[in-house]
Amino acid sequence: MTRTTRMSGSRAAKALAALALTALAATACGKEGSPPVKGPSPDQLPKYQLAQGFQLPDSATWKKAKKRGRLVVGAKEDQPYLGEKDPATGRYSGFDIEIAKMISASLGFDPKTIEFKTIASANRETALQNGQIDYYVGTYTINDNRKKLVGFGGPYYMAGQGLLVNKDDDEINGPQDLDGKKVCSAAGSTPYQRIQADYPKAVLVAYDTYSICVDNLLTYQVDAVTTDDAILQGYAAKVPDELKLVGKPFSKEPYGIGVPRNDNALRFAVDDALAEHEKNGDWKKAYDVTLGLSGVPAPEPPAIDRYPAS
Repeated sequence: MTRTTRMSGSRAAKALAALALTALAATACGKEGSPPVKGPSPDQLPKYQLAQGFQLPDSATWKKAKKRGRLVVGAKEDQPYLGEKDPATGRYSGFDIEIAKMISASLGFDPKTIEFKTIASANRETALQNGQIDYYVGTYTINDNRKKLVGFGGPYYMAGQGLLVNKDDDEINGPQDLDGKKVCSAAGSTPYQRIQADYPKAVLVAYDTYSICVDNLLTYQVDAVTTDDAILQGYAAKVPDELKLVGKPFSKEPYGIGVPRNDNALRFAVDDALAEHEKNGDWKKAYDVTLGLSGVPAPEPPAIDRYPAS
């Protein structure tokens, strides 16, 4: 019998404690399941040199943004140290947010003028196709199916799918232990699809955001949360006495910057910008004050895939 149907007295007590923790988080953050926003203050973040006189006339997206006077960037708002929104200030912070700001500076737009829009995983392609956003930075795994719908700059980070469980769980040590377990992930995400395909005996639960999955994990309504290890590191770092990562990553998730599919000029400019910021040290500085706060040292950034125009 899994803990989602019967709990011992000690586990029931922990569930009540976890419930109190999420209630506190909701008070502090205004969002159930999201521990308080942590991270550097704005003055600790790197400054990115603004490209003067930059022009990209072959990009319809860039020209539209130039006329508008700012870039509109899709992001996540509930991923600690990656893409997180403080509801008290409306400020977005995290490694993905810094990547978005680097690209903005290289495209000739002051990063302070970016208009961030929260876009759920299931709606990313639609937002790019409909012109709701100019590009998307939010733990967006590059794969061949998505390349049929959107373009990708990068990758700028290599993650791997992992599992987050309660600290007192000694039954789940990897994906091989998921038979009959309730496993939560984001609707439309590649981690959800991988569990569905490779571990069909797991009982999948899907929500729009990972913060809801974590809330359900803390209150023992699900047995595990699965997504990229980078995302899970952030959640575990916020409540280390309650949650832990288990096992080794069981996939490769190259994070890319989503752009409209036919805007190759923008995609190549994004690749150039990433290469520049990796070389000049901006990439590592941004990592160290965001995702690096989870305790995992900065890895080498992956090779950029400058695939040909289609």
